[in-house]
Amino acid sequence: MSYKKLIPFINGENELPANVVTMAEDYCFAGADELFLYNYSKIEKEREEFLATLKEVNKKIDIPFIVGMYAARFEDVKKAFYTGADRVVIKYEICPDEGVIKEAAARFGVDKILVEVDEDLAFEKISFPVSSLLLKHVNTGEPLEKKIRSCGKRIIIRDSLLRNDLEDLLKIKEVEGVATNYFERRDLYKVKRNMQETGIEMNVFESAIPFSEFKTDDKGLVPCIAQDYRTGQVLMLAYMNEESYRATCETGKMTYFSRSRQELWCKGETSGHYQYVKELALDCDNDTILAKVHQVGAACHTGAYSCFFKELAKKDYVDTNPLTILQEDFETIEERKNHPKEGSYTNYLFTQGIDKILKKCGEEASEIIIAAKNPNAEELKYEIADFLYHMMVLMAECGLTWEDITRELANRR
Repeated sequence: MSYKKLIPFINGENELPANVVTMAEDYCFAGADELFLYNYSKIEKEREEFLATLKEVNKKIDIPFIVGMYAARFEDVKKAFYTGADRVVIKYEICPDEGVIKEAAARFGVDKILVEVDEDLAFEKISFPVSSLLLKHVNTGEPLEKKIRSCGKRIIIRDSLLRNDLEDLLKIKEVEGVATNYFERRDLYKVKRNMQETGIEMNVFESAIPFSEFKTDDKGLVPCIAQDYRTGQVLMLAYMNEESYRATCETGKMTYFSRSRQELWCKGETSGHYQYVKELALDCDNDTILAKVHQVGAACHTGAYSCFFKELAKKDYVDTNPLTILQEDFETIEERKNHPKEGSYTNYLFTQGIDKILKKCGEEASEIIIAAKNPNAEELKYEIADFLYHMMVLMAECGLTWEDITRELANRR
């Protein structure tokens, strides 16, 4: 592990779902490395409501999150992973069957399941087939470090930081991160930089090339292109000087230099349309910065998502980018579902319902198998295209999007 993690936790018990989602977003953009969301209620209805909340969280954030839930059976763990969770925590003291832990670790991997234990439990004797433990109620010092070393597992410490110091916990070699609610509504990048200054490796923005090596104009400015990190869409162009570049790296928010006002401006400070940094790159001549960002709201002052919306000239061309083709086709299918068009085959499928759609998916899957046995791949590409179309109709019928699918694929890496 290259760096220690700061993992804010959110207790979902007796908390409004909207508040959980909002807190998760705030922590994500403030610089959290991961999130730990938990609700150990044994009441089935409350657990289902929490699962629905987690799915909403997964749509709003782009960092991994860990889920803690009451797991009476393997199916409970599986449902937690289906929300998009990166890892699942099973609380040892309320787990009715240790076999659930073993089955879950065998199915999802020993690195995907954590067991939560208290320090006073002799956790060094626990032989669960997991690689990590979530440890709470700790007292720092040599006895704790000795227990952690002897257990032979990686550790996440859950602590409110009212008695213990973050630095002391992170300096323990086997501790991969600290889960805490102490830094709610605080600048987590600043916290992590403070830890970095004590010699603890943290995940912060550090420029690989000093600004002094950038080729600026005679006013010390360099152009910066902002790009949507998910779609690649160009959003805007602005300028940076050394101070605004440093502020961008320190805060994780795109900060530019206004040539008209002759001052720094953090994008979104007045509109709320912040740009959260995902990646910064420099071109081959060191004279232009490319920033991949998470854009909140609109990038343009006109209200347009991108500043580049005035078409000047265009030549017709065939767009074969799989990302745009699949998304555009899916949007057309959703448009047919929401606004039916007479004579549309897509609307016919929606009118017939789920059984007809499933029947067509099954037929097209069979056609793929038959076509794949032929030596010529020409027929196969047609059958795959037919299947993808019917699959997208099924996705729209069941309320799934391509982002849901790609997030799930990303979670399996």
